[in-house]
Amino acid sequence: MKLNTFLLVMLAGILAACASGVQTSTPPVTRPPKEEITPTEEPGISTVPATLRLGINAADLGALDPHFAAGTNDRIVVDMVFNGLLRYQPGNAPALEPDLAESVPEPEVETGKQIWTFRLKKGVMCHAGPMTEAYELTADDVVYSLQKSANPQRSTYAGEYTGMSAEKVDDYTIKVIMETPLSPHLFLPKIADYAGGFIVCQKAVEAMGDEVFKIHPVGTGPFMFKSYTPGKQVQLIAHEQYFRGQPKLAGVEVMYMPNISSRESSLMAGKIDVINGLSKNEWIKKMQRKEGIVIDLFGVGEMITVHFNTAVEPLDDVRVRKAIAYALDRDEFLGLFGQGVATKVYSIVPSEFLPGGLTQEEVESLGLDYAVDLEKARQLLTEAGYPDGFRLEVVTSEMEAYYKSYNNLQLQLARIGINLAIKVMDHPAMHQTIRQDANPIVLYIAWRPNADAYLTRFFHSDSIVVTGAKPDTNFSHYNQIDDLIEAARTEIDPDKQVRLWKHAQIKILEDMAAYPLQRANLPYAHRTGVNYGHEMVASMALYPQITEKTWIEKRK
Repeated sequence: MKLNTFLLVMLAGILAACASGVQTSTPPVTRPPKEEITPTEEPGISTVPATLRLGINAADLGALDPHFAAGTNDRIVVDMVFNGLLRYQPGNAPALEPDLAESVPEPEVETGKQIWTFRLKKGVMCHAGPMTEAYELTADDVVYSLQKSANPQRSTYAGEYTGMSAEKVDDYTIKVIMETPLSPHLFLPKIADYAGGFIVCQKAVEAMGDEVFKIHPVGTGPFMFKSYTPGKQVQLIAHEQYFRGQPKLAGVEVMYMPNISSRESSLMAGKIDVINGLSKNEWIKKMQRKEGIVIDLFGVGEMITVHFNTAVEPLDDVRVRKAIAYALDRDEFLGLFGQGVATKVYSIVPSEFLPGGLTQEEVESLGLDYAVDLEKARQLLTEAGYPDGFRLEVVTSEMEAYYKSYNNLQLQLARIGINLAIKVMDHPAMHQTIRQDANPIVLYIAWRPNADAYLTRFFHSDSIVVTGAKPDTNFSHYNQIDDLIEAARTEIDPDKQVRLWKHAQIKILEDMAAYPLQRANLPYAHRTGVNYGHEMVASMALYPQITEKTWIEKRK
């Protein structure tokens, strides 16, 4: 489909805006209207496909190029527009299944290099773009996409693709070559529908250029980009030629609504079908009382961990760190959010979702759960030379999850004589400040895609904030498990690799470099007519996932 004069003029305006760095003034990018979509007849579904309206807690988008999409506001959209060679099963992450690939291959090793050979499904169509017609995706697109993912100028996730190359064998076959062999635990997520694993359409990207592609994505997913209105919404329409089948929705409108009251009122009025909510037990209970509203609480969510700076007094004494651990009550922290909204954890790596995590039973059997014991905590402080406790200063974000957790930490530590002075600052400033090594105790909320990422970024000596060879988020200045992390990373036997990851975490708990606190679930609410087409257990895309199987009953 070629552009008419109007679209050419409009695209020129977009390019000019991107070049000047002014994106908010960009007009919507709109494809010409398509023919009426014929719905799939099914009991309870409207005879005319509906457009699902999703209200999210964001003021605007960041980038819709999947290799730059980092925030939830962007990941939601790219999840509907793009595919990977593999995909996380909708609503059931981290289980993987073939997506653009016909199957999950077994690797081969040749001259020390690991080779994964993928056969592509035939008939997968790239969306029509503003300067390109729809065309069949081939090995050329996959090779181009993986090369783009590995380019730090064109991808936020380039570091994950170091040592990886891709070669075309024929139009439907590619080889992915790893200089250093990896286990399936570490390799397969790299080519799944997450971060750098999304496959882009080469002709569309090259025709538009990278900057326009960030606000006009072209992929192979169940929904195609239609328009973007800055600060308001992104509109998607059904991809009729989707290889898994024509979507049951006519489209999806992702609406930017940072105010929770606006999202709630729009949901109740029927102006919106799905919203993301608040990680508050009070909010969950309130919405559960609303007629016609269903609450979804699901993973993967984010891990909340307390990190201790083992390099500064008095936390350089393991007895002090263990005293703090014995003073902390996971149940009390859980009460801040409510059962279901959050879940207690005992492992740095969440065992429910990722290989290599320690279960509660495993931790308790080793005596490393640090069950609440204030008398023992005070005894350890006395042995360390602090019978009257001490004072620490920390900063926190104004974001509620951080603010409430730090305040509760303050109350709990006061019971053993530790005075925690808290300074509140805005969220970006807090992140900058703690990376300058300001906090002796850092309460950090994050998700990482695998055990290696958790252990490397938070506990390898290279990742120590400020002073590490590659400063990242090792707030504890911990340097006792580098050999275990590196051995696990290069271990290609999955069972041996898991044992190494668990050994590393046992050492962290023995030294109490960090205290695993809880995992926060993702709260969403939808109207009763919405059916996602799958069960909601966990989502790597951080929303309930809208697919070709999602549908809405006829609206009243």
